[in-house]
Amino acid sequence: MTQPTGSAAVAGRLLGSWTKLKGVPGGRWMFSRMLGRMIPYTGSLGARVLHLERGYARVGLRDRRAVRNHLGSIHAAALTNLGELASGLALMTAAPDTVRGIPIRLTTDFLKKARGTLIAESRASFPVVTEPIEHEAVAEIRDESGDVVARVTALWKVSPIDAYPHQM
Repeated sequence: MTQPTGSAAVAGRLLGSWTKLKGVPGGRWMFSRMLGRMIPYTGSLGARVLHLERGYARVGLRDRRAVRNHLGSIHAAALTNLGELASGLALMTAAPDTVRGIPIRLTTDFLKKARGTLIAESRASFPVVTEPIEHEAVAEIRDESGDVVARVTALWKVSPIDAYPHQM
């Protein structure tokens, strides 16, 4: 039996690690650190995965100096990175093992100054993919009062694994 090589391999590893770690003391922190080591730029954000299941992710970001701008609110790049992380986790855990994908565009709508602890949530589904297509995943970022401060839309190029075995 061959091992999955597409998105399911990633989804299986992510969900398997999450399942093992989420219930142990410090497990969510450990999972988030592991994810940050896999994706170094995202790891620099310091976000913590709060919940993960197939097609759904909730990620938190603590307000601290390292993510602030000169106006005393959370930097636009940090908000975009947080939304991309949540939407990417949701989409990749929803993906079947027959596809692979890469984000090709990120769009962020900034709706309110972001201060305090933030929560990014994303729900994603996956279409049937028989040829290369573009597919969106959206994350909403809320502040402690529940107001949406930003909405991040990630556009992904997804294709069947066997369509282009050596290129995307």
